Amino acid sequence: MPYQHLRLGTAPDSWGVWFADDPHQIPGSTYLDEVRSAGYTYTELGPYSYLPTDPDVLGEELARRDLVLTGGAVFAGLHRGVAGLEQAKRDCDVEAATLKPLGAKYLVLLPEGYTDLEGKVVAPDTLGDQEWTSLTDGLTELGAHVKAEHDLELVFHSHADSHVRTYTEVARLLDRTDPASVNLCLDTGHLAYYEVDSLQIVDQFPERVRYVHLKQVDTVIRARAHLEHLGFAPAVALGVMIEPPLGEPEMPPLLDALERLGREIFCIVEQDLYPCEPTKPLPIAQRTREYFAGCGLQSAGPIKR
Repeated sequence: MPYQHLRLGTAPDSWGVWFADDPHQIPGSTYLDEVRSAGYTYTELGPYSYLPTDPDVLGEELARRDLVLTGGAVFAGLHRGVAGLEQAKRDCDVEAATLKPLGAKYLVLLPEGYTDLEGKVVAPDTLGDQEWTSLTDGLTELGAHVKAEHDLELVFHSHADSHVRTYTEVARLLDRTDPASVNLCLDTGHLAYYEVDSLQIVDQFPERVRYVHLKQVDTVIRARAHLEHLGFAPAVALGVMIEPPLGEPEMPPLLDALERLGREIFCIVEQDLYPCEPTKPLPIAQRTREYFAGCGLQSAGPIKR
């Protein structure tokens, strides 16, 4: 039986898109064409200005392909205190000006990383107590701002090579933030990169899981990345994120657990592929959609506004 509450979508990340403009990436128009060709209905915005930011222009591009926008993402350094929070508010305001008119509901907040594209450590890999307070209090305030000003829902995304990556760190963040303001974007791949069980997160924090990024991890490349201290970006270049069902976590039990939550949840395929050849993503996206369809997870259905 198809899942009644889960909606399958995809994101520019699954086409190797990490930046607004980069010679390694396909044009935004090609991305949208291939999303439709691969059989998806729902898409995220991707890096701001990769796709058109004028909601009228983007709305026409989406409508022409029968696509629906689910949300967008913003990187922020809330652990930096007032300056980081104010910058995050400005960035969210800009993003919301595109998302809100198109009916998108979710704004995904990603923390700054401590490694660069070469895997070099460029910042401390842990936070002090005051930085944790700035992060969690800042998230609560930012979520309240996003909700009051734009009627969008802020969901926090744990991330490899960031200060919130392990089960303990995710739990600490959820314990110290207000669920009325901010909840969780469950990214199965970034959690699995640190051998965190996504099912445990769903079981322990069922009310906080509001949005999902689906991806799997190649366990052999993961082991190599940690053993050799490669950093996340080099690991991605080696193929650490892999299409299902070739990696971890196992998807059917996770989808069953998400369905039992009993509320509509977008499950966005977000397989990091940067950098990649332009012809590589589409066949993967097609196979991935077909795999999830076989699990009962469809990319169409009613949307509650």
